[in-house]
Amino acid sequence: MTLSQTSPLGPFPEPAGALLEPRSCPRSLAEDFLDEERRLNTELDQLQFSEPVSIVYNPVDYAWEPHRSYVTRFCQGPKKVLFLGMNPGPFGMGQTGVPFGEVNAVRDWLGIAGSVRPPPQEHPKRPVLGLECPQSEVSGARFWGFFQKLCGQPEVFFRHCFVHNLCPLLFLAPGGRNLTPADLPAKQREQLLNICDSALCRQVRLLGVRLVVGVGRVAEQRARRALADLMPEVQVEGLLHPSPRNPQANKGWEAVAKERLTELGLLPLLTE
Repeated sequence: MTLSQTSPLGPFPEPAGALLEPRSCPRSLAEDFLDEERRLNTELDQLQFSEPVSIVYNPVDYAWEPHRSYVTRFCQGPKKVLFLGMNPGPFGMGQTGVPFGEVNAVRDWLGIAGSVRPPPQEHPKRPVLGLECPQSEVSGARFWGFFQKLCGQPEVFFRHCFVHNLCPLLFLAPGGRNLTPADLPAKQREQLLNICDSALCRQVRLLGVRLVVGVGRVAEQRARRALADLMPEVQVEGLLHPSPRNPQANKGWEAVAKERLTELGLLPLLTE
């Protein structure tokens, strides 16, 4: 059963045949994706951030080993669906290099390992301990825990789907508070997100993605803006963010998520 047959959103065109054919070298797509991430990092390195930002972490850099393992293992072929987060959290990807990367889920379900270096500048209240971090990130635990129950094995999830963040940077205030791109001054925010938008377009084309699911309203809205030129070939929809700051998510995020995936016609892709 194909996504186009099950989606209630109307015709869901398949990408060109060349995008759907498995590559002769399974690693090549993953390496191309990693190259795109390196390119993005190079462009972001040119930016400067001021108050309220005190320190910027880039886990794609200092957690390169587990991040590369994640991409290499799970991005071996084209993807129909991209679940898109906004940027890393201090106890998720900020520790493991994996989007929504709650330590237990990354280590025990995804089976990702690798050493994590300290960032060049480390906030004393937000130490980077890698896969030894004792604190669980609720959003990541909910996100990956849901898909573990739904899919059983990670290979079932990643057969057609991938998870990525629009922005790879984590921003910390002087006191250690986590900041999102929305907290940045307008000019700095737009400089940052314009670069990330362009990278997302390249990544979506590279992976052959036909549906981007923004995890959280902000990610959804930004994806719509970034991918406007690719529509309607690429659809953008939203999924409630599993953050504990979201009262609706605290009332039963898994039930909400399953209902939403049903509406989008995605359950057959995730339960094959």
